[in-house]
Amino acid sequence: MSKMILFVLLPQYADWEAAYLSSAIKMLGQDAYEIKTVSLTKDPVLSIGGFHTLPDYDLAAVPPDYEAAILIGGMTWRTEAAQAVKPLIKRCRESGKVLAGICDAAAFLGTAGALNDVAHTSNDLTDLKRWAGKAYFGEAKYLARQAVRDGTVVTANGTAPMEFAKEVLLALGDVSEEKIQEWYHFHKLGFYTAPMSGV
Repeated sequence: MSKMILFVLLPQYADWEAAYLSSAIKMLGQDAYEIKTVSLTKDPVLSIGGFHTLPDYDLAAVPPDYEAAILIGGMTWRTEAAQAVKPLIKRCRESGKVLAGICDAAAFLGTAGALNDVAHTSNDLTDLKRWAGKAYFGEAKYLARQAVRDGTVVTANGTAPMEFAKEVLLALGDVSEEKIQEWYHFHKLGFYTAPMSGV
């Protein structure tokens, strides 16, 4: 049976931050995974790039049997409406599922208290501290890196969609590290530069 991966997409989401990861999950994981989208409501969600996405679930209807929740960055994480995502984050952490956030969604994890006991990153530590306030006291575990994986929690800054994808795939644990690294190098270094096996 396929494992469900939830992509949380709020209005004005950064479509490029989801594209590498979702396609890699399907290409490398074959039939192991099923991609589902979640938003505040089931109304169509418009991305920054102009894609209209019809969510599979609203937050109230998220099933309990998912493998990972992936929060994609965008322009809506700092709104009051985004607060409705926090219970999903809490349940995800408590159950030990893979939880990942990129760009503003990574910092949003800090506002939900989800980054205090794990190594993590975001777009900017000063901004994270200011935005999250008392909910965040994990500064000692902050790393100025493109993407950081600590157990089942993955964070990345907004310029790191491929690094984010790689670390989420490693956290999921169903695809060999060799295949993941080969995929990453191919897309990061390019067709003529990336080392490829079997060529």
